[in-house]
Amino acid sequence: MSSSAEELVAEIVDDLAHLKGVRVIAAMSGGVDSSVMAVLLKEAGIDVVGVFLNVWEYSRDDVNRNGSCCSLEDSYDARRVADAIGIPFYSMDMREEFRRDVIDPFISDYETGRTPNPCERCNRFVKFGALLKVADQLEAKYVATGHYVQRADAADGIHIYKGNDAKKDQSYFLATTNRAQSERILFPVGGLEKDDTRKLARHFKLPTAEKHESQDICFIPAGDRIAFLKREGASAGFRAGNIVDLEGNYLGRHEGIAHYTLGQRKGLGLPDGPWHVVGLDGATARVVVAHPEDALISAVDVVELSWIRQPKAGEKVTAKVRYQMQPAACVLQSDGEILHMVFEDKQKPTAPGQVAAFYVGDELLGGGIVSRVA
Repeated sequence: MSSSAEELVAEIVDDLAHLKGVRVIAAMSGGVDSSVMAVLLKEAGIDVVGVFLNVWEYSRDDVNRNGSCCSLEDSYDARRVADAIGIPFYSMDMREEFRRDVIDPFISDYETGRTPNPCERCNRFVKFGALLKVADQLEAKYVATGHYVQRADAADGIHIYKGNDAKKDQSYFLATTNRAQSERILFPVGGLEKDDTRKLARHFKLPTAEKHESQDICFIPAGDRIAFLKREGASAGFRAGNIVDLEGNYLGRHEGIAHYTLGQRKGLGLPDGPWHVVGLDGATARVVVAHPEDALISAVDVVELSWIRQPKAGEKVTAKVRYQMQPAACVLQSDGEILHMVFEDKQKPTAPGQVAAFYVGDELLGGGIVSRVA
């Protein structure tokens, strides 16, 4: 039998009781998860300050047709929730930081043949980078988010675990958050199932209780990545070139590497398939493809490493190099600033620019950015 809303609230409030009176920034996106997060903090007697990050300018047509994250309408929703639960609310202009740390690298990656992960960069540089500076300005000890991730405090420091709802777990996107940042982040809804989050939103009669979720990249609410890249001037990603196999044999032509991502198998239109994209070369404008059995990967190199907790000797480490994959057993070997990771069994392909997240069981150890695939 599922818990009632009252039982869920009592359990979470009890877990947060030690923070009564402490000032916490509630990162409010205007969605249901962050709305419930904010009201749970308030119920626990925490000194909550709601903050919305204005990161991008959206067209009203795109928002109306496709929904969004962090649009002006979302700002209104966040403010309505803040007003409803009685907490102060601020809208922070983070457009400059977002352009520098998320948009510009996103465009550059598609021009050079990498496949970026903008949600990871937003978390690392904006939500848990710039926003923690805002927390310092507002004399707040913590920042809280609506991520489905769990935190546990122990004698040896904090530990971060997967969210309780396996379908909503977002630990992968927090793998590059460093220990100092993680120590200041709270995840009040991380132990909930998504249905329970909705239940609590209705229980508190929040304005966002029935709001649907956007599945697109927040700055491309229409989901048209190609139109966005062309509009932003990513011309190098749209040079025509050849499609070749692993031996360099010509298979066809393409209209730009930005149309492809590593691991892609649909929409290639090549004979004698199926094929997977296994290489994108911005310098030569080549797209390299292979048959599925030849597209599997054995190892990746990882850079820009961040550790919440270093793996201990003898621990069995697993890794995800794609959001949708199950963590797979691997062996890690450090070489200066590069971490070599070898899988015990071959895996479906990933791409440079994607996140590699490391786990021991359900605990997130940290992660980095894939720089090479083999």
